[in-house]
Amino acid sequence: MEFRYLAIEGPVGLGKTSLADRLGARLDATVVLDDAENPFLADFYAGRAGAAFQTQLFYSLARHRQQMDLRQGDLFSQVTVSDYIFDRDRIYAHLNLDDNELFIYQRLYELLARDLPQPDLVVFLQSPTDVLRRRVRGRARHAEDDPAPPSERYLSELNEAYNHFFFHYTATPLLVVETSQFDLSWGDDAIDNLLRQIKSMTGGMQYYVPRG
Repeated sequence: MEFRYLAIEGPVGLGKTSLADRLGARLDATVVLDDAENPFLADFYAGRAGAAFQTQLFYSLARHRQQMDLRQGDLFSQVTVSDYIFDRDRIYAHLNLDDNELFIYQRLYELLARDLPQPDLVVFLQSPTDVLRRRVRGRARHAEDDPAPPSERYLSELNEAYNHFFFHYTATPLLVVETSQFDLSWGDDAIDNLLRQIKSMTGGMQYYVPRG
């Protein structure tokens, strides 16, 4: 593998964690998951005043601590696969925070992001908004203990924000995987094909449309 630190990104409902687990197993990699249980998330989904800022800060600090652990450890002793990049913080902050909250958040973000490790490659899972909505609704039906899923309007805004962010993304090589015709189960053949795409990356942005 030319790339030692791979990160997977995309809106909720597109199987980032499942793909990270499958790649981690195939590559005998360390898998890093954005799985911090956020005590403010349910209040945010319920629209409680101030909950968006609390939710954002909790995630920012939890992700920063996890990324610093990566940096202090031997990140390059084996392949590392993560189901997020720290930059996702900015996507959600610009979507969820008001101007005063965003002013404070941006100062904090600049401090937190300064010394964090950058992935060698980012895989962006992309989907049309209508497909994303169906997948999130389907996942919610099978996850009774999760907070109420985000509204369809919020999903539309989130998907647009992700597409805008990665359209302008230049920090690392980027593989955009269009998932609308794909069932996200990531069987062995699908993982083989994805790894071939990853190994063919030489820089910049590349698009890939898996089938099946």
